[in-house]
Amino acid sequence: MKILFYLGHPAHYHLFRYAIEHFGDKAIVIIKSKDVLESLLKQNGVKYFNIEENYKKGKGGKVALAFRVLARAREIFKIIKTHKPGLLVGSPAELAIVGKLTGVPVCMFFEDDVEKVAPYGTITGPTATHLICPDVCSAGKWDYKKIGYKSYHELAYLHPDHFTPDRSKVAHLFKEGERNFIIRFVELGAFHDVGKTGLTDEMAKTIIDKLLPHGKVYITSERALPAVFEPYKISIAPTDIHHALYFADMFIGDSQTMTAEAAVLGTPALRFNDFVGELSYLEDLEHVYGLTYGFKTNNVKGLIQKLDELLAIPDLANEWRKRKDKLLTVKINLAKWMIDFLSNYPPKK
Repeated sequence: MKILFYLGHPAHYHLFRYAIEHFGDKAIVIIKSKDVLESLLKQNGVKYFNIEENYKKGKGGKVALAFRVLARAREIFKIIKTHKPGLLVGSPAELAIVGKLTGVPVCMFFEDDVEKVAPYGTITGPTATHLICPDVCSAGKWDYKKIGYKSYHELAYLHPDHFTPDRSKVAHLFKEGERNFIIRFVELGAFHDVGKTGLTDEMAKTIIDKLLPHGKVYITSERALPAVFEPYKISIAPTDIHHALYFADMFIGDSQTMTAEAAVLGTPALRFNDFVGELSYLEDLEHVYGLTYGFKTNNVKGLIQKLDELLAIPDLANEWRKRKDKLLTVKINLAKWMIDFLSNYPPKK
């Protein structure tokens, strides 16, 4: 059986990477343009179709987003008719729409509780065949479609079975005896991001000024950076960013994904956006395992206080490694679980 994997974000490539490799010629990979996604696939020699090559993105807003979703759905439909996969796998909502229209079973992998990303749930809940997510995550009124697992997306590629940190990948950036900090800006341009905010330039400047006396600051960003931040832009291959996250002394950003990545790697992570307190998997990482801390955008004081607190801990790295090791005794290798699940699809009732 052919399996179509639809990737809409760099994190989706990481999530499905080992399944794509496992299924080889039976895997059909399609993508939409997002950040460094296409670069990642090229660097790893993955064959793919880019369904956004034929039209321009245009401006943002709900109406523009809706038109882009429909345009991508049309392109996916064409590829399904040509290549005839027996199963559709991905995260972007338009995949579920096309699965429903074509009658091809679709497994939607997601981490955000559907009640907190209402437009996503409204589309995928009624149309997906199965909703695949961490066991702590809610599928809302479509819970009967949920298949949960004891893990997170990030442990499909950052589990020690797959990821071995390599200091040589960051030797040109991180010097022995120096402290290093990574700041991440995201675009917050998805359907469920409308009305949500994260790090502002002003807030980032405050954080940078706080960190510089303690070490070096590196910025990675989905959005264009003001000139004042350009000197801090990280110079590293997209395929090596997780090595940088592992060896960094701390991560601060408004990205859900990179916060979780830092956390499962045992790097202290501070998140600053309006999704804080709303997403079960990040609440799990914060309140059960103590690997990350989240602050809403109206709590600047809380973020700065926690930053000061962490900077003052003498053996911070060792403490976080212990917390990470505890997590890994409970959470499974998601890639291994995924390959088994997809190989034996559909699941037995």
